[in-house]
Amino acid sequence: MDINGLVKKFYQVFGDDGKPRVFFAPGRVNLIGEHTDYNGGNVFPCALDIGTYAVARKREDNLIRGYSSNIESFGIIEAQIESLSHEVGHDWFNYPKGVVSTLGSHGHSIENGFDVLYHGTIPNGSGLSSSASLEILTGVVVRDLFDLEVTMMELVKISKQAENEFNGVNCGIMDQFAVGFGKKNHAVLLDCNTLEYEYTPIELGGNFLVIGNTNKKRTLAASAYNQRCKETANALKALQSALEIKSLGELSIEEFEKNKHLIEDGIERKRAKHAVYENQRTIQAVKELNGGNIHGFGQLMNESHKSLKEDYEVTGEELDTMVQLAWNHKGTIGSRMTGAGFGGCTVSIVKEDLVESFIEKVGQGYEEIIGYPATFYVVAVGDGPRELTEVLR
Repeated sequence: MDINGLVKKFYQVFGDDGKPRVFFAPGRVNLIGEHTDYNGGNVFPCALDIGTYAVARKREDNLIRGYSSNIESFGIIEAQIESLSHEVGHDWFNYPKGVVSTLGSHGHSIENGFDVLYHGTIPNGSGLSSSASLEILTGVVVRDLFDLEVTMMELVKISKQAENEFNGVNCGIMDQFAVGFGKKNHAVLLDCNTLEYEYTPIELGGNFLVIGNTNKKRTLAASAYNQRCKETANALKALQSALEIKSLGELSIEEFEKNKHLIEDGIERKRAKHAVYENQRTIQAVKELNGGNIHGFGQLMNESHKSLKEDYEVTGEELDTMVQLAWNHKGTIGSRMTGAGFGGCTVSIVKEDLVESFIEKVGQGYEEIIGYPATFYVVAVGDGPRELTEVLR
């Protein structure tokens, strides 16, 4: 659906009493650095050219009305701006509500309500951050509609807080940051401990980014994610009995190996190993990319997946099958799972002239083994959130 189609749909849903404004926020893919964000490590995500659109218009009263063109069965969902709370029946709309509520708790006055239609081009449950895209997008919509004095860094922190507290999801800050600070043709190396960041040009040298969606529903992801958070927190506590550190991300590999005996639980030791090694892999991967060594970068992607499979145990048959098939294909520079795991997506760097073969062969092999098809997306690295100013009919 193009922008004019979205505006037409907005008029159908909310009426044509006043012209709306149109906004976009990207999805994101993490190239390397998985499950390191809540462990105070580094991540290396980039924004995508797929994401979430919003068509929005101010109201005269205090009502917020939301509609998703992707899940039309919910119809228009309404909430009063002065009494926002998490409601099970509001489903997806709890994410925008959470951002509006948290903005208010930070002293950003929103004097009246608004109507908003959302349309997403990110596959649901794919691990490409549809929730963070929706949250940052809502923040930008409200900021611009009501002329709020709020920086992008504030919106990132507010969106994370909304997901943690309003919606009860223990995510780190990477997803919201990657969406909010997306830059075309660049990935961003973010230190999740300090929020210091630097952009790195994505020079793939005749290779393409291919996202492979396993199409497995990520039923275990939330509970397993929270369990991994607990396990790494326990490992950190054990290490703090002898080390003055605030996060696993502060450790070098040498320091970890010297002190890992302090973690008595074998499972927790494996989890900590992944967090430490993955953090160092991420730092090295950016160096390889900056040095023009795309094959070195790809090898570190492969090592990342092996660690996520063996030490962090968040992959599963579907992701492992897709990655193994990718590794077996002659066009693959590197491939790994991306996101929380237990379903969702892989990200691969594939030689340009072998992309079609990659999609055909990996897709065919995946369906033969798993029993249902995967979906593939050849993606570009896109810009961050913004208002779209194309002429609207």
